[in-house]
Amino acid sequence: MTDPVFDTPLTRAFGTRLPIVAGGLMWLSNADYVAACAEAGIIGFITAASFPDPADLRAEIARARDLCDGRAFGVNVSMLPKLVEGEHVAETFRLIAGEGVAHVETSGRNPEPYLPILKDAGITVLHKVPSVRFAQKAERVGVDMVAIVGAECGGHPGLDLIGTVVNEALAERRLGIPFLIGGGIGTGSQLVGALAAGAAGVVIGTRFLVAEELPAHPDYKAAMAAAGERDTLLTMASVRNTIRTLANDTAQEVAAIERDDPQVGIDRLMPLVSGKIGRQAYATGDVSRGMLSAGQALGFADRVAPLARIVAQLESEAETALARLRPAPLRKAM
Repeated sequence: MTDPVFDTPLTRAFGTRLPIVAGGLMWLSNADYVAACAEAGIIGFITAASFPDPADLRAEIARARDLCDGRAFGVNVSMLPKLVEGEHVAETFRLIAGEGVAHVETSGRNPEPYLPILKDAGITVLHKVPSVRFAQKAERVGVDMVAIVGAECGGHPGLDLIGTVVNEALAERRLGIPFLIGGGIGTGSQLVGALAAGAAGVVIGTRFLVAEELPAHPDYKAAMAAAGERDTLLTMASVRNTIRTLANDTAQEVAAIERDDPQVGIDRLMPLVSGKIGRQAYATGDVSRGMLSAGQALGFADRVAPLARIVAQLESEAETALARLRPAPLRKAM
């Protein structure tokens, strides 16, 4: 029986057993992955940007609906920090709403212009941000929940680089809506700590990069399992798009360019940082090239395993942490 402490605004909103969100992983979060999340009692999000053709995205949502068999899943829509010509964000949200998706994870910029589309469809909106000041703005514009990811996270931790522990303490003081905590989360004791700090749950990405169900080459997963918390690198602050990735050849090259030319522009970096290059690593298993998002929770991702087994380990660790907090029963005097 699931411990009552895990009954939170997150589990009630998404209908999950545990207060854990598997955040959207670009090129990796597909129907099979979110179905594995649902089976394990958590919620996962298909990454819409992984299916740029609307027909493909519609088909993937339908496949997820079949595989999840009534259990929760959602769709992630990651927007660029600034609106650019040729974007089809509104059309993507309309497609998602039209497919009857119940939950959406947004990130990248203020989702306010698109909230009417989502709210009219009755969709729960979880907005992901890198620090509490952005979470406060998201609350004001009307999202249902926020996920705050600290500087330890893989992918884009923002420019403030506020750590996870500070984010969760500030969120408890400054937010009125349910909030989730991410960035370096990879153990059950961290889940308990987040709940104790007032969070409704946690967001996990890097810890799940070694899940068997993730559609990536076995050599890629083996490389993630072999890496540790010291094997990541922050780059691209020069173009105000800081990213934490595996410290491979590409990341080292980008870091060197930025050291030599702090004013380097995105045009010079693009041949190295294009997402198409990174995507090849998932197909080939060669992790030496490409900007491969990974956070400091690599220290916990020490072996490839089925997602359900990873989640079961998190739950067991959480139960152990809770037991440490509960007083031992008093012995009766003889």
